[in-house]
Amino acid sequence: MNNQRIVFTAPGVAELVDCPMPEVGANDVRVRVAVSSISSGTERANVSGDPNISYASTDQTVRFPRYGGYSTSGIVDAVGANVKSVKPGDRVAMSWTTHCRTVTVNENNVYLLPDSISFEAGALIHIATFPLAAIRKCRVEIGESAIVMGQGVLGLIAIQLLRAAGAVPIIAADPNPTCREKALKFGADYALDPFAPDFAATVKSLTRGGVKAAIEVTGNGKALDNVLDCMARFGRVALLGCTRHSDFTIDYYRKVHGPGITLIGAHTNARPQHESSNGWWTQRDDALALIALSERGRIDLGSMVEDTCRPEDAPEVYKRLTNSPSFPITQFNWS
Repeated sequence: MNNQRIVFTAPGVAELVDCPMPEVGANDVRVRVAVSSISSGTERANVSGDPNISYASTDQTVRFPRYGGYSTSGIVDAVGANVKSVKPGDRVAMSWTTHCRTVTVNENNVYLLPDSISFEAGALIHIATFPLAAIRKCRVEIGESAIVMGQGVLGLIAIQLLRAAGAVPIIAADPNPTCREKALKFGADYALDPFAPDFAATVKSLTRGGVKAAIEVTGNGKALDNVLDCMARFGRVALLGCTRHSDFTIDYYRKVHGPGITLIGAHTNARPQHESSNGWWTQRDDALALIALSERGRIDLGSMVEDTCRPEDAPEVYKRLTNSPSFPITQFNWS
């Protein structure tokens, strides 16, 4: 059986190449991928050659090849001797994969997908664990106000999850009017332009003095500075977007220190490996929670997909991603 994967071979260049069929270890699951999702922020950084890929490394040497596609779904092809949770033929969602026709992943990163959940929705489960973890860390309570800065895939999922969590009102912020319309479709109560001169004043008016919890998705220093102007005293701000560059300043004394604002690092790897607790769930438990929410109709991930492409279209798809600041929620269909 032939195998193929999408590889970033040079800055701005993506290719579909042949690759070996992966072996199956004792704790592994081999899956024939049905759908893989593009995580636009991370994959734009990868394909463009951004040196700030890993927060854990000071080495900024740009090396290729690079890979994307860590959120996928498919059908189990084979399992290792120790695997108990899934079997060949099962429909699954997966974490930490790549854009590849057949992948092998550790059993802990494979989640049984009910028949009622589409492969398109399943391929967004792993990505959805990112905003879910950020919301948990903010300890959002029923009736608290919330704002989401940036309405790409992570921001739109955050809107749905905040609505399921009982936040009210939910404010979406994005300079693109099309993105603001989508935010309203997926559950935002208000959608505002963060570049409007009265942005902060409007948010404070809508939230009776300031927002309680903020999910900052853009990774842009100016967006963080703007949302701090919107916060209530003792508000919490989750830094979900990857602020890869530090070329900005914030008046920490007046905007953070004085009003008692909590800034929360919300990188997806900043979570426990075992034993979920209040506000701090493991990746696997968050994925299973999202599947349960999807199965019962509390959230609808599949309806968010705007564009479906063939893997053979990867060179053109990544050219668009590299050159477009506003990229639609896009998936590859491998079947």
